[in-house]
Amino acid sequence: MKTECIGDHIKLKGKIYPCTVSLTMDLVGGKWKAVILYHLKEEAKRYSELRKELAAVTEMTLSLQLKQLEKDGLVSRKVFGEKPPVKVVYSLTDLGKTFIPVLDAITEWGNRLVVEKGEFVNVPEKETI
Repeated sequence: MKTECIGDHIKLKGKIYPCTVSLTMDLVGGKWKAVILYHLKEEAKRYSELRKELAAVTEMTLSLQLKQLEKDGLVSRKVFGEKPPVKVVYSLTDLGKTFIPVLDAITEWGNRLVVEKGEFVNVPEKETI
């Protein structure tokens, strides 16, 4: 029997999931979570750096996604300084780093798909998804 099928459901941090895929997608699914993790995989970054690299995401969405990733233990948030302007740095936790091979596989798959069926283009910011 496959490991993910040992029980009828999975429980993690008080939440019940029907399978490990559901659990994984809850933690990293959606439009921006994996992208944020991808941008943090090489080094820790300040919020403003992430904002610049993810120009298509709104500030509110970026902030909410970072908070969720932090709550789920994939990203850590460190605040330097005591009074404004403080420096806030985000980085992958040890758990977040275990997702890097998945990010690499997603990147490789996406690159292959573009080479076979699409093209890399430069698009003005207003036209990005």
